[in-house]
Amino acid sequence: MTLDELKTLVQNYTQNDESVFVSTINDFIKNAEERLLELVQINVFRKTSTGTSTSGNRFLKGPEDYLASFSLAVIDANGDYHYLDKKHPSFIQAYDYDPTQTNLMGRPKYYAEFDAGSNTENEDNTFLLSPTPDVDYTMELNYLYRPPSLTVNTAGTYLSENARNALLYGTLVEAYIFMKGEPTLQQEYEKRFAEEISRQKNLFEGRDRRDEYRFDSLRIEVT
Repeated sequence: MTLDELKTLVQNYTQNDESVFVSTINDFIKNAEERLLELVQINVFRKTSTGTSTSGNRFLKGPEDYLASFSLAVIDANGDYHYLDKKHPSFIQAYDYDPTQTNLMGRPKYYAEFDAGSNTENEDNTFLLSPTPDVDYTMELNYLYRPPSLTVNTAGTYLSENARNALLYGTLVEAYIFMKGEPTLQQEYEKRFAEEISRQKNLFEGRDRRDEYRFDSLRIEVT
């Protein structure tokens, strides 16, 4: 589904072609995409990024499209992975109370989000490492990223192609809130959106994470 197709559907459902409403549809779509990303963990939006920590510097720059981390590992000279434990920044500050002392430096064991997504462009994604690295280390981050919006990739996105109904009903919910539309119809769209979210979770958080060799097929409980 392209951006133009979704916009046409929204206008057809709402029967609203008022100029301010039409010019705001992109914002409705972005809000719906945000809800989808927050409600369903879709494996296709995982990435792996490799970087290098600097000796004597406890800060590690993260990728610009970072949303949440799954793991952060140090890869040593032998190619072995050493996964760090994720902690709160206050723990890091207490554990590494003097990051300038060389005798306290070493291979990092812990990490924390220091200022992840602190600006609108998500350019300040920085992690705090502890202990402070004693040498330069190769770091591998596995993370959830923010995919481009349909308002940017107008020919279609993963969500518009694989979560079409969820994106449509989520956009309609936002549109009816903007219009202060009929409550019963708004509730119906919210209900439809919730049903689609349930289906998406069943697919991406259920079937997509288990195989039938080790687990039987997913079944809905019969009462």
